[in-house]
Amino acid sequence: MSIFSVWAPEQPRVRVRVGAVDHEMTRAEDGWWSADVPDAGPGTDYAFLLADDDRALPDPRSLWQPEGVHRASRLYDHASFEWSDEGFSGRQLPGSVLYELHVGSFTPEGTFDAAAQRLDHLVDLGVDMVELLPVASFNGEYNWGYDGVAWYAPHEAYGGPDGLKRFVNECHRRGLGVVLDVVYNHFGPSGAYAPQFAPYISEGSNSWGRSMNLDGPWSEGVRQYIIDNARMWLRDYHIDGLRLDAVHALVDHRAVHLLEELATEIESLSTHLNRPLTLIAESDLNDPRLITAREGGGMGLHAQWDDDVHHALHALLTGERQGYYGDFGSLECLSDVLTGAFFHAGTWSSFRNRIHGRAVDRSRVPGHRFVAYLQNHDQIGNRATGDRLAETLSPRLLRVGATLLLTSPFTPMLYMGEEWAASTPWQFFTSHPEPELATAVATGRRREFAAHGWPEGDVPDPQDRATFDRSKLDWSECDKAAHREILETYRTLIRLRKAHADLSDPRLDRVEVWHGDQHLAMRRGRFVVVANLASHEQRLNLHDVVKGVLFTTEQGLILDRDAVQLPPESAAILEYARP
Repeated sequence: MSIFSVWAPEQPRVRVRVGAVDHEMTRAEDGWWSADVPDAGPGTDYAFLLADDDRALPDPRSLWQPEGVHRASRLYDHASFEWSDEGFSGRQLPGSVLYELHVGSFTPEGTFDAAAQRLDHLVDLGVDMVELLPVASFNGEYNWGYDGVAWYAPHEAYGGPDGLKRFVNECHRRGLGVVLDVVYNHFGPSGAYAPQFAPYISEGSNSWGRSMNLDGPWSEGVRQYIIDNARMWLRDYHIDGLRLDAVHALVDHRAVHLLEELATEIESLSTHLNRPLTLIAESDLNDPRLITAREGGGMGLHAQWDDDVHHALHALLTGERQGYYGDFGSLECLSDVLTGAFFHAGTWSSFRNRIHGRAVDRSRVPGHRFVAYLQNHDQIGNRATGDRLAETLSPRLLRVGATLLLTSPFTPMLYMGEEWAASTPWQFFTSHPEPELATAVATGRRREFAAHGWPEGDVPDPQDRATFDRSKLDWSECDKAAHREILETYRTLIRLRKAHADLSDPRLDRVEVWHGDQHLAMRRGRFVVVANLASHEQRLNLHDVVKGVLFTTEQGLILDRDAVQLPPESAAILEYARP
């Protein structure tokens, strides 16, 4: 016998259809409906009918949607999977290097099982945690994952529930943690049936659609829907952390914000499971209260993505100044973010035309709470043609960027293929089955970039299968000399970061940066990281006596007692004669 249940507090009648038979459900005071159905075990298909409507709707909490988000749900038993990761005690964020990947384009096959076959590459690279773009079920075969509508069901084209578990199991077998990107700020545009059951969405909206109802009538059930989802990924799928998409779009005016409530719940779960669980926010607010402990009056999240670090590095290396890069690109700017995490820290933002952000207390907030990157899915995929840095920068400057990132006081994150300077783009792709929605998305994309000066014909059609196929990694590049040299640079830098405590030291108040004309030096304990961004040699004063070279991106470096002559577009890690 199975007990079917669903939250539908304002519905006058709910039935569950199991096979060809409809069963009346009984309502409890809290708005939950339930029914006992004999002989309905794992693998049984079911759906719900609301009021007197005979349309069968999938379960908002469905664990398995084997035939897509519009069809019936299927019962799934979490206990049926045989885990073999008992020896894995978890991964904490401090000290880790993250690696972001999209399951559908990481391999030609685009599945969890195929991705698992490439994990040895990540182990050899030296990363500690794999961060998956969203895997919750969405309509269509492929897209980025941010249009999820069946939040509890891993996407079937990737391999469904068991496929995700096999992937996590294989990661843990190799000592890799897994972070999962989750989207709690909106439902996707097609296949979102939850709002037909209950008031899951509010009257407000954000950049992606209607906002979630976090503080209005019946919002208690909506908040529980989100919290239970987070707990499920961490408990039932053995996930080690969640990356919370665009938390600035979570509109919640309650005294206890959803994020604080979620942090409290996950801390409790971590205690019970006896392994570290991590919550990472994506936020546009530049507000350190997100990552301040609850005891200190903050939300209690463990980390947040830091776009200011990206913007400072990207604008400096590429020379781009359009859009939100307008305030970035100077060595002064990079110095500010390397020592203080945020550039906009209660300062003027010309992109927003207002004051933005709040300063970080460098003596109290460790740098490992900021996830930093040279590239990520947004910063590549939201360019008109999805071009990576490798298409713009010389190999020399790519190595300079990698050196600055991987010796920074932050938690570094790489984007799939970055480590070998992948030549494949990563473009915006969708597979909406509805013609009207497909046309609207493609048209909107072209108009958006046309407004920024791109010819509409240059913007790939997101609905064209070729756009998706072009975005898949070409793993054969790893064996080509030019790509292999970049890969070896990344491997070496990650190894050095792990071998020398000073290079991963997260204490922001111990980072010292000085710069001149197109060159920069960053003191990291007994080491100094130096970079020459110019196309000619440059001499840098080192403020102390240096005894040797730990690492250099280019040959030809000349070292004096307290100065260094750097080749064009190069970086190095030097060791001081005394701490």
